[in-house]
Amino acid sequence: MLAWDLPAIPLLPVLAGAAALFYLAGVRTVRRAGRQWPAARIASFLLGCLVLAAVTGLRIETYSWHLFSAFMFQQLTLSILVPPLLVGGAPGVLLLRATPHHGIGRIVLGAALGLLRSRASRILLHSAFTIPLFLASYYGVYLLGVVDAVGGTWIGHTALQLFFLGSGLLFAIPIMSVGPLPGRDSWLMRFFDIFIEMPLHVFIGVILMMATTPMVAMFADPPAAWGIDPLRDQSIAGALAWSYGEPIAMVTVCIFALRWRRAEHRDTQRAGADRREEDERAAYNAYLADLRRR
Repeated sequence: MLAWDLPAIPLLPVLAGAAALFYLAGVRTVRRAGRQWPAARIASFLLGCLVLAAVTGLRIETYSWHLFSAFMFQQLTLSILVPPLLVGGAPGVLLLRATPHHGIGRIVLGAALGLLRSRASRILLHSAFTIPLFLASYYGVYLLGVVDAVGGTWIGHTALQLFFLGSGLLFAIPIMSVGPLPGRDSWLMRFFDIFIEMPLHVFIGVILMMATTPMVAMFADPPAAWGIDPLRDQSIAGALAWSYGEPIAMVTVCIFALRWRRAEHRDTQRAGADRREEDERAAYNAYLADLRRR
């Protein structure tokens, strides 16, 4: 699975490499300007790019055309693991800080801010859209025969990979992003989104493990020389769907809880500072009133 076997058209590995290079260039620009950029964000984004390149550029990509288990592992990685790593690098914040405010940089900033403030972004990042999309990326793809319809061609196979990655990003951005968004729900609502969306892939795993016939024709006849039982391979795919995301979900919830606590602490400190300012202002006004009476 991890042997070097670059696809004939390595679109996603190339995109991952380009994203990593642009990110490092942005970090260099920010640090040259005398500002700091956390090393944890750099590590998170580069690890996301590395995993993205590996899962679509190593031999697992070749196996994903014939084995349901390899395809499921690839999908879970693209939709559950890679997006939080990329979002954890805060690439949007880095773009706003590193892009110059003159020349072509001004055009890039204008386009980025226009996209950020657009109604389309507000819709795409709303839970009323992301939850059905996340459902479709599992139940619709397998139960409606989407893999059989488009997965046999390079365009369809790559489109599915981009769809898995995109749906994962749309889920992760409202929850994990530290940058500006067109609209941001309360911490409680975001926790509710995690609670609803994270377990969705579990139930498709149960369906796959309990099925008595191959559910996806594309994986029903693997090469005979491999000695693969398609039903057992389908059961492995279901077990992956059941178990793969749980540790990642636990880490995501822990990070989210820490950020929520820090935000509450900052709000408490800010409220305390506001109260102290009000008390000082009231005391000063009382002092002035006392002077006038004297």
